[in-house]
Amino acid sequence: MSLSISNRLQSIRKFMVQHELDAFIIPRADEYLGEYVPACNERLHWITGFTGSAGVAVILAQTAAIFVDGRYTVQVRQQVSSELFSFHHLIDEPYMFWLCQQLGKNQKIGIDSKTFSLRQFEQMQSLANCQHQKLVETINPIDTLWQDRPDAPQSGATLMDNQIAGVTSLEKRQHVGQKISELGADAALITASDSIAWLLNIRGQDIPCLPVVLSNAFLYADGRMTWFVDPKKRPPQFERHVGEGVTVCDETGYEEALKSLALESPHILADPTTANAWSQLRLKESGAQLIAAADPCLLPKACKNAAEISGMRKAHHVDALAEIKFLAWLDQCVQTGQLPDEGQASDQLELFRRANHDCIDLSFDTISATGSNAAMCHYNHKNSPTPSPLQMNSLYLVDSGGQYLYGTTDITRTVAIGQATDQICQHFTLVLKGMIALACQKFPKGTTGTQLDVLARQYLWQFGLDFDHGTGHGVGHFLSVHEGPQRISKAINDIALEPGMVVSDEPGYYLDGGYGIRCENLLVVEPADLPESEKPFYQFDTLTYVPFDKTLIKKSLLSQQERMWLNDYHQKVYQLVYPQIDEQDKVTRTWLTTATSAI
Repeated sequence: MSLSISNRLQSIRKFMVQHELDAFIIPRADEYLGEYVPACNERLHWITGFTGSAGVAVILAQTAAIFVDGRYTVQVRQQVSSELFSFHHLIDEPYMFWLCQQLGKNQKIGIDSKTFSLRQFEQMQSLANCQHQKLVETINPIDTLWQDRPDAPQSGATLMDNQIAGVTSLEKRQHVGQKISELGADAALITASDSIAWLLNIRGQDIPCLPVVLSNAFLYADGRMTWFVDPKKRPPQFERHVGEGVTVCDETGYEEALKSLALESPHILADPTTANAWSQLRLKESGAQLIAAADPCLLPKACKNAAEISGMRKAHHVDALAEIKFLAWLDQCVQTGQLPDEGQASDQLELFRRANHDCIDLSFDTISATGSNAAMCHYNHKNSPTPSPLQMNSLYLVDSGGQYLYGTTDITRTVAIGQATDQICQHFTLVLKGMIALACQKFPKGTTGTQLDVLARQYLWQFGLDFDHGTGHGVGHFLSVHEGPQRISKAINDIALEPGMVVSDEPGYYLDGGYGIRCENLLVVEPADLPESEKPFYQFDTLTYVPFDKTLIKKSLLSQQERMWLNDYHQKVYQLVYPQIDEQDKVTRTWLTTATSAI
């Protein structure tokens, strides 16, 4: 029988007594440090009941606390007992600062170092040392206490066609190996699951929404690679597919292999932010000299080749049909007065996507939010006791995407359910203007997303408005929908935008307790044709082609250039999608014709 949260806390505290610990920290992350974790590694959920994607629990002898960011301040109070946990803001009140204040000198803080990056570990250790406290590596008590823990993922990897990937695994490994050599390393520790999938031209099903195989790898400067994975997950014809130089080892031998690696290849590149502390500490103990540098796969993975870009375009073309069929269906629901709830709408959109057999999964849990729920920018209707029904004369926001065999999509549309107020239309138009401004901008080589971020905010700022999330994130090629290292955000990011990078363009506005607005397209960076430019310039090309709700646009706020952009965009949508619609589907054809007419 499963233990209650209260009994689970008691078991953790018993473990702490046995190991002479005064506190224990449990993050949401697992040993792979990815954005998503399989059900068997949802340790934070097991101890708190919280299902969000970011958070940390801190357990002391008599009290416990949970820390989440602004996305989850409402959700955490709905899911976590206030009698067992106090609630804190992850950013405004960092958990380690809070914990050090709760403990006295010489007290011990336990952690599972596999669930923290080396940078996090070193920062925590430094803070603890300043307070004359001690950070202690230990086993994870949840792994021994979780009696009905789900089984680890068992699905095998699949081979990705080299024509879709554009470059063979051998070519990728040799190219990245050269970068490793240039940084003075003999080998690199590769732990990011999407980096391994990209290097080997494979995909997997270990995590919902992220097509990867959970594993670890060593990549040597000469392009050889050792892949640590459950041998049962190795797909047929793997050796022929990846080419020479890849050795597959059972993941149970990973710890011993780290020791051997330190002896054979003493200069090891490791990313202090993406590789867990445990693996790097074991390398140090075995005599390795760590070279701290970003995962060497990040930039080449982000700068997509021609085949990958072609696949991304194809994914967006078929995804546009699903999205447009959904919007036409939703309009019919409004016209007939048969309004769905958030869950029913989300399910219907998923059905339209999965009607295409190339759609392997969603790229993230659909954000299907009506009214004030949309003011929470990462709202998930599945976390509510019951999904909210859509209401007439309100706004509905849907942020969704698909994982296709040849690309990944992510799109947000905000639509009026009935009539919208003048204030809503003004706010929507300001958001749309910002999205258009970023999409149209040309910029010189070396420009970062931080330098472009203001373009999407400028019109909101003129009215004293803003949004708290980033403007854009990178998107992978049939991989992570949130891919680095590039980003468009107020937060400092020194990675220049380069041709082949795919980024989202998604400004928004959120009125707490009222409504939420977001307009999102995906863009790809490409060279700009500027004959008079004295150095390389780049521009964005739009990948997403789905209409914006014209009933929400306050035309008087649009410039002539913005009207021309919108009309041209809608004409392209019509030309691209209309031929895909079945001739018998009069509803969708009629809706698209109206939705894309010129303003």
